[in-house]
Amino acid sequence: GMVGLAFASVPLYRMFCQATGYGGVPQRAERAPDEILDRTIRVRFDANVDHALPWSFGPVERVVEVKIGETALVFFKASNTSNAPVTGTAVFNVVPELAGRYFTKIECFCFKEQTLAAGASIEMPVTFFVDSKIVEDEDTKNMSEITLSYTFYRSDKDAAKAASTSNGDGSRS
Repeated sequence: GMVGLAFASVPLYRMFCQATGYGGVPQRAERAPDEILDRTIRVRFDANVDHALPWSFGPVERVVEVKIGETALVFFKASNTSNAPVTGTAVFNVVPELAGRYFTKIECFCFKEQTLAAGASIEMPVTFFVDSKIVEDEDTKNMSEITLSYTFYRSDKDAAKAASTSNGDGSRS
């Protein structure tokens, strides 16, 4: 029973964070709400790449101003700097953490693995909104800025495949 609980703890924690916004994890929605406030909030974008992933990655725009409740569309650009196809997976969070329960993504490249051919580049969309309930929460009502941060990692399957075709000295067999 304990072994099963240990294996289930990571996906259960991820589901809890996605449902509650705990730890700065943004919410997911099918569409934006109908209510758009006349107040704007600044959204900054941060992008990082793990050293094991041979990609460059960053936002097309570093900052946008959006009305609270309004749907926004931004793009991130990724480029594979290696001479082989590589698959990556993005993880994300929102800072300040309290904003995670109000920052909602409708569409995001982070919902699935991304494979880039050797030398290929792609622009990847993120569609989001900041829920108008942010102004009703005593802890977030005066918030004027949110940062959405992504880190791309080499996919576990891709990393295992790369390791199995290596001779241990970095060369290929």
